[in-house]
Amino acid sequence: MSPILDLQKRARELGRIRLGQKSANGAPQKLDRFRFTGHSQALLTKIAELYGGEARQWTPAGGTQQWEVISDTARVPIMVPPQPVSQWYEFWTRAGCQHRCDGRTNVLTDEPCDPEDPKHLEAIKKPTTRLNVVLRDVEGIGVWRVETHGFNAAIELPDVAEFLAAAGGYVNGWLSLEQRTSIDNTGDKPLTRHYMVPIIEVDVTPAQLMAGHGRVAAPALAGGPVAETPALAAAGPDYVALAADLETADEIRSLWIRANEAGHMTQGLSDHLAKRAEEIKVAAQQPVASPPAAAPAAAAVPDADGIVDAQLVDPPTGEDEDAIWQRIVSEAGKRGMSLPDLQDHFASLMGGVTSDSASAAELTHYLGLLTGEVAA
Repeated sequence: MSPILDLQKRARELGRIRLGQKSANGAPQKLDRFRFTGHSQALLTKIAELYGGEARQWTPAGGTQQWEVISDTARVPIMVPPQPVSQWYEFWTRAGCQHRCDGRTNVLTDEPCDPEDPKHLEAIKKPTTRLNVVLRDVEGIGVWRVETHGFNAAIELPDVAEFLAAAGGYVNGWLSLEQRTSIDNTGDKPLTRHYMVPIIEVDVTPAQLMAGHGRVAAPALAGGPVAETPALAAAGPDYVALAADLETADEIRSLWIRANEAGHMTQGLSDHLAKRAEEIKVAAQQPVASPPAAAPAAAAVPDADGIVDAQLVDPPTGEDEDAIWQRIVSEAGKRGMSLPDLQDHFASLMGGVTSDSASAAELTHYLGLLTGEVAA
């Protein structure tokens, strides 16, 4: 089994695909078509051109200005990444996520759930299912996130995602809204309910999918396979020579960021730069600069879908998610794990949450499990 040799970035979230909006009086209103929101006017304008609707400014309560498109379609072409679904029971307030569990363990505190805790009781009333997809015809490298609190989606999407993950790599498919009907007989007379459920469809049979049809070939890792004595950089300038001329740990850190953003970073180069920074630290008795802390999330309130436009509230760690993920990749590489192995291992230990959607707290917790600093 080949170890991981390049630092892998988490997929960037380009926007959200929503299933509802707020009406004029502020009440939640479900839609029979997809609503897209995001920070990029260019991307939302492209979506309007492809799927109908109009890109217009939109500011979520307590948030910053974004753009939205209420499209004319309930079916869009997508690529499904490996392990695209995560599920939790969650309870949110204006201050952020107060409880997040798998039914037994609160991952925010890493403690067993108290079945009498009001937060836990509120959380288990409805599951939160998050689905990451790539919009096949829209520019940008990253994922679009769908969130739903319906029980049908909670039951069905993970099973489909698991099957697609077994096919390996990205899979071409369709994200659709399917109308369902149920009858509630708990009252004095039957009550018929109509609702929309997000589903994933593919254009090939299961047998064809397992045979490789419908899959999107994943690009080779930058730098390719690395032998016992790997090249320090996959391409680009002579970073080793550049590092030799630098005199401060901050300059080494800037060089690391430059190589990483250019796509030249490998595990060998990362280790060399870390060693060079340590040499400078010893020589000059100066601390190695830590990566910048992530900016605090703004207070947020639920939108029409009952979803809060804010990241999970994390304890301050001094590192953002990408920096922690790069440490995880480094540790996994030392243990001979490939990237697919790492992604599967992460999801299995973290109750189904994927590395792409994990918060800084969850990534830090997994790193502790991986290194043995935290008991499983």
